[in-house]
Amino acid sequence: MTKTEAINLYTQDIYEIGEKADRIRREFHQDKVFFNSNAHLNPTNECVDTCKFCGFSAHRKNPNPYTMTLHVALKQVECAVKEGALEIHIVGAHNPKCNLDWYVQLFSEIKKQYPQLHIKALTAAEVNYLADLHQLSFKAVLEKMIQSGVDSMPGGGAEIFDEEVRRKICKGKVDSCRWIDIHRHWHKLGKKSNCTMLFGHIESREHRIDHLLRLQELQEETNGFNAFIPLLFQTKNNFLNIQESPTGQEVLKTIAISRILLHNIPHIKAYWATLGINVAMVAQEFGADDLDGTIQKESIQSASGSKSAQGITKEELISQIKNAGFIPIERDTLYREIARY
Repeated sequence: MTKTEAINLYTQDIYEIGEKADRIRREFHQDKVFFNSNAHLNPTNECVDTCKFCGFSAHRKNPNPYTMTLHVALKQVECAVKEGALEIHIVGAHNPKCNLDWYVQLFSEIKKQYPQLHIKALTAAEVNYLADLHQLSFKAVLEKMIQSGVDSMPGGGAEIFDEEVRRKICKGKVDSCRWIDIHRHWHKLGKKSNCTMLFGHIESREHRIDHLLRLQELQEETNGFNAFIPLLFQTKNNFLNIQESPTGQEVLKTIAISRILLHNIPHIKAYWATLGINVAMVAQEFGADDLDGTIQKESIQSASGSKSAQGITKEELISQIKNAGFIPIERDTLYREIARY
């Protein structure tokens, strides 16, 4: 499909495009909807960058800076494991107090204490920051991550690949080519990652399509992405001054188009923490097959207005999936099935 043809998908009727996406989704996954038992750990919100879309980092919109000690971070991991987490998702801010040595100690200690726990950690933006901080190559940082126990990478930091938009919303952050290079090398090291797109702010439909096609191209090369996550921009406590989110139809069309274009990425995640559980469930009819997981405590999206701070229970996820007429499948981070409900 050409870029123009892909852009024109947005002009199609919502049900027509939904049916196309749903057919692809069911070829992959039948009636299954996936979720996992995970927990988020955000070690710091003190950030040297000033991304305009962010309500999490400590600046004048968020006057409550914090940086965890290793002891506090490990205590949170301990609590997460007691609550049933099988994955710990670790992302934070670009903070020199949490340097590469700090993270290596954290990852190593987690693996030592909880060898069964899957560590999904550090966005490509954080990898790039740590490489610059220590005057290392990003390849050296990735290798240290693997040596200390990191199992996979999240997809954050991608935002929108268009560099003009990036200059306006996250100037100084990792550029799009470097983001792609970091994930390419991670995949070459034999590891999996996710990929994301932040939409619903100042970007255009054309920017979204360009972003998706670049992800499709990298996946064709490496086959290293587990899932694509379209992240709906949260409008509160940031400096973009976006008054309204996209309409429900625009959101569902974006998810459906993602499923159609990213035919080589097996899973499309309707991340309930940004969409809300109701829209995330509807999205399962528009190409998505995953909801993310229990999370336990969510800090980044909730700082910008999402109602996700307290996570969601496994029982609620199972109930929502069943009520929507799907089969709930608990999975691990790499989408191996653990239980069918």
